[in-house]
Amino acid sequence: MDLGLKDRVYVVTGATRGLGRASAEALLAEGARVLVTGREEATVAEAVAELGEGAAGLAADNDDPATPARLIAEARARFGGFDGILISVGGPAPGFAADNTDEEWAAAFGTVFLGAVRLARAAAETLGDGGVIGFVLSGSVHEPIAGLTISNGLRPGLAGFAKSLSDDLGPRGIRVIGLLPSRIDTDRVRQLDALSGDAEAARAANEARIPLRRYGTPEEFGRTAAFFLSPAASYLTGVMLPVDGGARHGF
Repeated sequence: MDLGLKDRVYVVTGATRGLGRASAEALLAEGARVLVTGREEATVAEAVAELGEGAAGLAADNDDPATPARLIAEARARFGGFDGILISVGGPAPGFAADNTDEEWAAAFGTVFLGAVRLARAAAETLGDGGVIGFVLSGSVHEPIAGLTISNGLRPGLAGFAKSLSDDLGPRGIRVIGLLPSRIDTDRVRQLDALSGDAEAARAANEARIPLRRYGTPEEFGRTAAFFLSPAASYLTGVMLPVDGGARHGF
């Protein structure tokens, strides 16, 4: 099936590694052009070199209020257009309710929540009919994950914002979607497993609770993201899709 992505232009934040990187790879494989971002110039340059033709990069901090306008302007300057954005940020600091400091909460609110809101609002101002705004969220949108209290607090609120935005932008033909990864085999998830003190045992226990009995791969997540961002998914908006091997067992 042709996803209709050829020569469409996307911004993917947090795309130097992990789920953002996998999503950028899948978009590029379908012929899209992608501006990838990350905080460090060196890692952005390395990612662009590895991603190859159709990729460009810009070092940017999602917590900087000037970032959204910079990214959209850069995408237009490099590729002559702007069709959508996938907002992906690194996970906030782990910890339980009694552990996380005010500073950790404030930092996470700036990058995970407010930075994402700013990016989405800026995209909404400039996108036209057929545009799309995507959020990489978490399975914590639906149920808390032990040891990730900050994520449990912020991700559901961001999902609520995304759903409200989908109502606001629907009449203009702009879609808003959310992807809720759970146990995808990334560095972040492996680090979380290691926090238990026995990474192998933690992984085995988690896999036993997943109907497919395995962690997902970044490539599987990336292909899902590419479809949801593509014109092939043109009648999907306001959707918060678990990408979790069936672990949620519901809507």
